[in-house]
Amino acid sequence: MQVFNVEGMSCGHCVKAITQAVQAKDPAASVRVDLKAREVGVESALTAQQVVEAISEEGYAVKLI
Repeated sequence: MQVFNVEGMSCGHCVKAITQAVQAKDPAASVRVDLKAREVGVESALTAQQVVEAISEEGYAVKLI
């Protein structure tokens, strides 16, 4: 599982937006969001860069931990 630090997440809508953004690029991806820790765990065939791009397109600042 790849873990990313994502700034700007605050609610269920953020969780849904991030999950849908990643799953749009890999429908089989497993996405775990921890709002309090500001972390997103992704299990996917996507590269870390592809995940960063997908989340960034939603307007979040993201980096691989």
